[in-house]
Amino acid sequence: MRVLLVEDDHGVGGAIKDVLDSRGHPVEWVTRGADALLRHRGADLLLLDLGLPDISGLEVLRRLRRLAATPILVLTASGTDERDIVRGLRLGADDYLLKPVRMDELLARMEAVLRRAQRDEGIPAISRVRVGGIDIDLDTHLVTVAGEEVVLTRIEFEILAVLARKAGTAVSREQLLDEVWGDAYVAVSRTFDVHLSKLRKKLGRPSPLHNIRGFGYRLGD
Repeated sequence: MRVLLVEDDHGVGGAIKDVLDSRGHPVEWVTRGADALLRHRGADLLLLDLGLPDISGLEVLRRLRRLAATPILVLTASGTDERDIVRGLRLGADDYLLKPVRMDELLARMEAVLRRAQRDEGIPAISRVRVGGIDIDLDTHLVTVAGEEVVLTRIEFEILAVLARKAGTAVSREQLLDEVWGDAYVAVSRTFDVHLSKLRKKLGRPSPLHNIRGFGYRLGD
């Protein structure tokens, strides 16, 4: 198992690298989020600290999930706000582990995360979604309504893409804010509402976007 370790604490990083190397898991160790974004492609699994010096670990996670499906296990300090852990899981982390890390538990969680990823490899990724007369190509960002192309802003498309990947399923408002803005707690709800309203108009009537009172939204029936 090739591991990319993203950890700026040299004591923690050195200890993890030594143990994993000794167990036959080659480790590439970087201390900055920017390096993780550049060097993640050769890894089978990422160990990602949330408290990085250059880029928020949550933002690194968000960007990585746009680039690859590599399993990611988040490492977080015991005093970390629980909301950050929740946001990390919503943004695509496969698991998390509190520091100080117990090495046997770390190895067990790494193996479990990798097993789940290997089990799911045979499931094809969704690239096109059709809801009623709306076609959404998640790879090319092309959206058509009744055969006519609809031009969406980046934010409008990202909102639609999150809902399209779970078409027919309720998605919470917080998850939408997390995945589009990277942080539901700092995103401006009024801004989200404006983008959502414009997206509704562009998708036409009857609207395929359904509001689920007190929870969130659903695309399609």
